[in-house]
Amino acid sequence: MQTLKKHSIYALGYLLLIALLGMALRLFQLVELPFDYRFLVHTHSHVALLGWVYTALTTLIYKSYLSNASIHKKYQNLFWFTQATIVGMLLTFPFTGYALFSIIFSTLFLFASYFFMWLFLKYTSEKQKEAHSYKCIRISLCYMAISSIGPWALGIIMNTAGSGSDLYRNAIYFYLHFQYNGWFIIALLGLFLYILEQREINLPQKTFRPFFWMINLGVVLTFGISLLWMKPHFTIYIFSAIGSILQLLAMGVLMKSLYALSEKLKQATTKLFFFLMELVALLFLMKLIFQLIGTIPYFALVISSNIDLIIGYLHWTFLGVISTAILAFLSQFKLIHLTKRTVILYLIGFFLTEALLFYKGLTVWLKTSLATDYLWYLAAASSILLLGIINIFINQFRKTTGN
Repeated sequence: MQTLKKHSIYALGYLLLIALLGMALRLFQLVELPFDYRFLVHTHSHVALLGWVYTALTTLIYKSYLSNASIHKKYQNLFWFTQATIVGMLLTFPFTGYALFSIIFSTLFLFASYFFMWLFLKYTSEKQKEAHSYKCIRISLCYMAISSIGPWALGIIMNTAGSGSDLYRNAIYFYLHFQYNGWFIIALLGLFLYILEQREINLPQKTFRPFFWMINLGVVLTFGISLLWMKPHFTIYIFSAIGSILQLLAMGVLMKSLYALSEKLKQATTKLFFFLMELVALLFLMKLIFQLIGTIPYFALVISSNIDLIIGYLHWTFLGVISTAILAFLSQFKLIHLTKRTVILYLIGFFLTEALLFYKGLTVWLKTSLATDYLWYLAAASSILLLGIINIFINQFRKTTGN
């Protein structure tokens, strides 16, 4: 347990680091900084996905499914190898961008992630494999492996079609889609079901089966949304819309079942965890609605040319749905200490930055004027988010903390 707590603190360290990098990216438009903006964006995104989320999710999965499998040494060796690749990316991307050494570290990370997937598939018990939660985690790891087709393809595309080609852009979108909507989201759903199962709160098969198939078919079909910037054949819009509707239906099926079990869940978990799960459910529902709106041809065109709406949506998913859920799960598993005060500060910063990002996106779409000091407001909101994350991180080193 102590080892996994340390791993969780390392994950929080990456969250703090990406918050600092995010703050630096905000300040680029206000002051002159001695960095290459594009290289810093690469660093920010890689540490966010591979440092914070990957480290936290694999720690939670190991704690839930593999901690009793007598593979501690293998996992420890893999963990430190993985951290070496992440630190390698952290030390190379800011100075070189996509170049020899950053690509080497990225490639080694992919091999480490494949090995973690192998450990999970090999060492989970037959009893564990019967659980609904296991099926979600297993397919989420499959999405993780599928997403890596994008990075593998980039090398070939750069040497043939070039980095300015549609193929290059689509390979990145392929990777991001199956990371965010496949690996991250489905893994979090699996971990949530695991928490329910440990408290003998089980979804009926008649609920889980349609939920599972609709949510996963939706993951595959909604990749089409990532292609809409190209104005593809109308069938891509239809498939994307079908995928979005399927995921909304899956959410409805799950929520209907959970509503009937809400009292049992409330009694089996902390008030803070229950509140965060309600919030995550609302944020995820909004994400699915945004997703469906994005399949409408007019809005697909508006969004694809509006960087602020795109960043707002990505941050809504990453900081709102994914990161909030991870913090709640780490706290529920007693791997980190989370308080109401730090959570509220984090959420205030999150909602303020989202409001400002979507505000600018709307002004661009409607061609209206932007507030004169908008960039300072955004920097101030980002600083509140950063303070929330700093407080969450510092709390892990306090012997006694209040609520």
